[in-house]
Amino acid sequence: MTQEELDALMNGDIDMDELSEEEVQDAPQESEIEASDDESVEPAAIIEEKIKSAELPLPATEENKMVHQLDDVTKESEEKASEIFDIIEGISNDLMEKEESLNTIIEVLTSNIDLFEKLVTKFPDVATFKTQLQENQKALDEANASLESLQNSGDAIMNVMDIMQYQDIHRQKIERVINVMRALSKYMSTLFEGKIDDEERVSSATHIHGDTHNDVASNEDIEALLAQFGNA
Repeated sequence: MTQEELDALMNGDIDMDELSEEEVQDAPQESEIEASDDESVEPAAIIEEKIKSAELPLPATEENKMVHQLDDVTKESEEKASEIFDIIEGISNDLMEKEESLNTIIEVLTSNIDLFEKLVTKFPDVATFKTQLQENQKALDEANASLESLQNSGDAIMNVMDIMQYQDIHRQKIERVINVMRALSKYMSTLFEGKIDDEERVSSATHIHGDTHNDVASNEDIEALLAQFGNA
């Protein structure tokens, strides 16, 4: 209320009832206030559409059952791990064979070096002996370097096999989860177990007095029910 309206009211120029009606008309509606206070509120239609379009839980098929999937994971993981171990074992055996061959080559080169050293000492003027001595020493150095590389590769493979042992630990953890899930499943089944078999239970009513839905019995259902009573 402005100062002019207040002065007019005090002087009796404005009726209080008329002023109240004008204030009510000028006042913002409650829906407008709510909309202005929270513009982020979505309309009910949008919310309902989102609910309808939401993804429902996947059906309990063989591909979606959790324990089945975990069983498949443990089985496939164990099979692949076994294949990897076989491949690693084959590589390790090949490296050991190559090491044995290199050790034989190193022995021959060492023997040649000893021979050419004696020949160079006895015949210092023969250049061929010096050349062969240098070539054998060079070949011996390369053979030793190759042997060291093979040994390092063997050590790396052993480390890989040690790391692969964790796969078995992971499998055991998954199996423990499976056992807990199965135990819970059996417990829940026992907890909800009834004394009456499901086949012997009376079918549930489709409509009860006070329900808000319209899922009442159809004419076909009523005729079928009457037919059952007629055959009794």
